[in-house]
Amino acid sequence: MQVIAIKGQPRTDLGKRGANAARKQGMIPCVMYGGKEVVHFMTSPSEVRHLIYTPDFKLAEVEVDGKTFKCILKDKQFHPVNDEIRHLDFLILQDKHPVKVEIPIRFRGSSPGVKLGGKLQQNLRTVKIKTTPENLVDELTADISTLELGQSIRIRDMKPGEGIEILSAPGTPIATIEIPRALRSAQQAAAAAAAGGKKK
Repeated sequence: MQVIAIKGQPRTDLGKRGANAARKQGMIPCVMYGGKEVVHFMTSPSEVRHLIYTPDFKLAEVEVDGKTFKCILKDKQFHPVNDEIRHLDFLILQDKHPVKVEIPIRFRGSSPGVKLGGKLQQNLRTVKIKTTPENLVDELTADISTLELGQSIRIRDMKPGEGIEILSAPGTPIATIEIPRALRSAQQAAAAAAAGGKKK
């Protein structure tokens, strides 16, 4: 699993005024919680760029005042107009303490339905899981190697691995092999022709 190293500066001036002062310096106000202490700090946008602007799930290793904390990004707030990062929340990981995270879904295998002209339509890009830091993974895979035209793969079809509980609804479709209109028309025409042949 990829880990992004982030350097932070302690923030003693808290509240709205302190947060605005950090932003005026071009910094992002942040907070870390989940351990024995709550750590307020600020960091530069360049430090967190590879953690924020990515579809991948990554861990963060935050260094503040000589101490290093292994974390996950728990929440991010953006400016409603210019998309500037306004605030970040980090959760400190503790051994054997369960955490809830959203991780991306990747596909494995080749669908027979796609080979016949169908289109893979992804309905869900991430899945919510509950696990401990020791069992944390950066993705779950969905096997589409048996999907025929018109078939779907659902949350319950995935095998999450030891110590990982999937929190998303089991019946939620992850992906469907859609039948293109032209192919559907051809199938209907073939079916009609076959039915006409039987009547004769």
